[in-house]
Amino acid sequence: MKTSIFKNQDALAGLLFIGLGALGFAIALGYKFGTTIDMGPGYFPRILSLVLIGFGIVTFLKGLRHCMPVEGGWAWLPLFLLSAALLLFGFLLERLGLVPALAALFFVSARAGHEFKALEVLVLTAVMSVFAAAVFVWGLKLPYALFAWNF
Repeated sequence: MKTSIFKNQDALAGLLFIGLGALGFAIALGYKFGTTIDMGPGYFPRILSLVLIGFGIVTFLKGLRHCMPVEGGWAWLPLFLLSAALLLFGFLLERLGLVPALAALFFVSARAGHEFKALEVLVLTAVMSVFAAAVFVWGLKLPYALFAWNF
């Protein structure tokens, strides 16, 4: 059974990845690339964009071979909640600190799923907060406050 590319879930996902990767790459062209030894601010976004484009090509080709049709409609509430969680994280990071921003991110994005278990999200938040603090604040010495009350 052949399906149009626009009704093929893997082909659509691949096109989405390719489009987002191309957009990220185009934006990163405005930043200095640098070298592997002396990376500029555009180095990581360009490499990450190329990886995303590569995943998109693989996913698109998989979709052309196996043709999984899209079933059902758009899940608008999860799409809204995931987008809101990312925006909320960015908004709260400077105002409340890394730990509260991560808590908001995990709890709001967990509500987008079919099963929400507050205890599991709480444990995930605690573990990931310690991990993020260890890697970004203590390890890489990035200037993020763990808790900051700057409203």
